[in-house]
Amino acid sequence: MEPRVFADSRGTFRETYNKEASAKLGLLCDFVQDNCSISARNVLRGLHYQLPFPQGKLIWVAQGEVFDVAVDLRRRSPTFRQWKGFTLSEDNRFQLFLPPGIAHGFCVVSERAIVVYKCTEFYRPDCEQTLLWSDPNLAIPWPISQPILSSKDRNGLLLDDAPCFEDMTC
Repeated sequence: MEPRVFADSRGTFRETYNKEASAKLGLLCDFVQDNCSISARNVLRGLHYQLPFPQGKLIWVAQGEVFDVAVDLRRRSPTFRQWKGFTLSEDNRFQLFLPPGIAHGFCVVSERAIVVYKCTEFYRPDCEQTLLWSDPNLAIPWPISQPILSSKDRNGLLLDDAPCFEDMTC
């Protein structure tokens, strides 16, 4: 999604979420939590998801640039076990909606990035799952050579060993 941006000599203004506009695009979700992540260059976060309480996410970058990755873990989806990457930045102003049942991660390619996202489900640490960012079955071409990782992300599950969703829709 590309939100409208109003710019003048003072700077810019943009609406980051509008329920009516989202509904016209078929996004009929109720968001219950907002998150903000601030990370340095080469930080890689993910690939995270929750089971059995999946989160849909509306993601955008307030500052900097990230390579954002989504992996479909919905068994009945035609894109099951496939990934897609997107460049999100303060310059392109794109927003990405990931429905429930998608593992999500990103790496920072700018000096610093502020990533903001709305979630359709509350964060539940006891339900969090992590796919291994470097799983050879996914073969994601991350644009950084030596990522900075948390221990949780360093020890994620291989796709073949990860629990998936039966049928998830927003």
